[in-house]
Amino acid sequence: MDLLTSLVIAVGLAMDAFAVSLGIGTTKVASSPRPVFRISFHMGFFQGFMTFLGWLAGSTVASLIASVDHWVALFLLGFVGIRMIRSGLDPNTESHKDDPSRGGTLLMVCIATSIDAMAVGLSMAMLEVNILFSSLLIGVITLGLSLFGLLAGKRLGECFGKRMEVLGGFLLNGIGLRILFSHLF
Repeated sequence: MDLLTSLVIAVGLAMDAFAVSLGIGTTKVASSPRPVFRISFHMGFFQGFMTFLGWLAGSTVASLIASVDHWVALFLLGFVGIRMIRSGLDPNTESHKDDPSRGGTLLMVCIATSIDAMAVGLSMAMLEVNILFSSLLIGVITLGLSLFGLLAGKRLGECFGKRMEVLGGFLLNGIGLRILFSHLF
């Protein structure tokens, strides 16, 4: 597989992580470098690792996961999205009681956005590509786009306040539905 093809695949896989990062960035989480790095790093790590895991797993495990991966992504993104919408609509709460750059919320978002990378990893196993290079490239591109999404979301959040958090929640739910519909149809 040539470099251009690898880059296109990496950017395609990173787009969900970018969109989710944009939504998370609208909250006050992106106000300091540490959580921004933590989210970006984990998004990139999970995207690259899931690609490698898909390659490693082979056709047996991937075919078992393929029947439910879209439902898992819908549930995880929907859960986080609904929490963001509720927080954005409640005038008495500060944005995000639970820090999305830590713990279970971060894990849910990372898994939900990287499930498709496992299927890509499986297809790469069939094409006999250099999986270490491809996984690393996918991880680095995802890290960069997630960082950009968080910083752009921060600017939008500063301009439009909690309304952007509601929009970010709807965005997460929309991504979950897009994943579901793309697998069902």
